[in-house]
Amino acid sequence: MNRGELGAALRALRQASGKEAKVVARSSAMSVSKLSKIETGRVTPSITDVDQILIALGVSDEVKAEYLKIAREQTTETVAWRELRRMGMHKVQEQLKAVEAQMVLMKVFQSALVPGLLQTPEYIRVILGRHGMTPEILRRTMQARLERQGVLYDESKVLSFIITEHVLRWRIVSNSRMAEQIDRIISLSRLPAVDVRLVPTAARQNDIASHAFVIRDDRTVSIETVHAKVVVTDPRDVAVYVRKFEQFGVVALQGDEMRAALARIRDEFLRQQETD
Repeated sequence: MNRGELGAALRALRQASGKEAKVVARSSAMSVSKLSKIETGRVTPSITDVDQILIALGVSDEVKAEYLKIAREQTTETVAWRELRRMGMHKVQEQLKAVEAQMVLMKVFQSALVPGLLQTPEYIRVILGRHGMTPEILRRTMQARLERQGVLYDESKVLSFIITEHVLRWRIVSNSRMAEQIDRIISLSRLPAVDVRLVPTAARQNDIASHAFVIRDDRTVSIETVHAKVVVTDPRDVAVYVRKFEQFGVVALQGDEMRAALARIRDEFLRQQETD
């Protein structure tokens, strides 16, 4: 099934459901124009697009599995950041919120920054402020990311985070703000749905922390490169990332031991603040 055939099949499903395009588009966190382009084959839908459309249509698990299999066989998706910025970074955050509302399991490996769902408002402001957004788009994108963090309190999900130690030593904000950021991670790590692990610098490593990645439901992997966002869906490739996540999990600190390590790093920032 090619791009046009997939779009036509999705349109046929929508028409059979009796739902208007604007209703399906709204539930799928996309514009009516984008949905129209997908249905007419002018735009190749991402795995996320297909997943959200099928959820909005309320199809059976069997139909959903069939269509997602077809979508995964299309290709690995790569979308340049310039295209995402053109669409609006706040809309990217809104789409992620819709995806995270449907997922059950998320595994985040971060070797560059504090994971977005664990970031404080000040940390978010500094990170997003480097993307050249207008003040209004920055405000809307910040708000959308903060709203995404509500998923941390959903006890029906399992949210696992593995963070390398140097991420927490990389001073993105001031010493006092970094201490606040680490305190927030300590606090969030006690939530029932949240599992935070820390890979200590001193631990002997059996793998290489090549780059950050996010695995959702062990079905898709999102990778943020310098120039683009990449989504991997081939089960063989997804399995590579799952194994990598598990390997780092073996050497990572967890529970009270992890929180004690974070508290020591936080206290270092507080001492540095006193001498600034």
